[in-house]
Amino acid sequence: MLTNEQEQQIVRQILSGDKEQYALIVREYQDTVANLCYKLVGNKLDVEEVTQQVFVELYTALPRFRHESRLSTFIYRITVNIVSKMLKHESRFVSYDNTPDTNTNDYQHSREEQLMKEEQSKRLHEAIGQLKHEQRTALVLYAFNDFSYNDIAEVMQISLSKVESLIFRAKKNLKKMITI
Repeated sequence: MLTNEQEQQIVRQILSGDKEQYALIVREYQDTVANLCYKLVGNKLDVEEVTQQVFVELYTALPRFRHESRLSTFIYRITVNIVSKMLKHESRFVSYDNTPDTNTNDYQHSREEQLMKEEQSKRLHEAIGQLKHEQRTALVLYAFNDFSYNDIAEVMQISLSKVESLIFRAKKNLKKMITI
């Protein structure tokens, strides 16, 4: 991951006309943005489209970047805004692609345990997809991206108390949906 100073230097170079530096930003953050989009949107086809939109929007928004926060925070904010607009436009629940997680050591578990784990994961992802957009966004940033409450407030442009409330309600709603 780039340091804050490196990010600032690259942004200055891009703004002064060095367009090749933009490819470095895309390479550095493309996977992170795609993962966040997947967790917010769910559908892999949408993920690619949204990820592309994020980097197009970032390019046009760079002159507005004030270096008051990290570039990564600015990118996350753009991602959340684009996903919000897309979901409002489409007005739908998120449907998750149920691809098994290949990073786990499932080969050590019996087939029955693996199937139970996959079913639990499926139920969790479906439940996350049914959360209200703001709750889902706050929860995904917190639980899957390890953001602090302060970082979430900055990315979502809301108060710290609203972040706390959103995450609390998201967890409560998930518990209800999963235990039913």
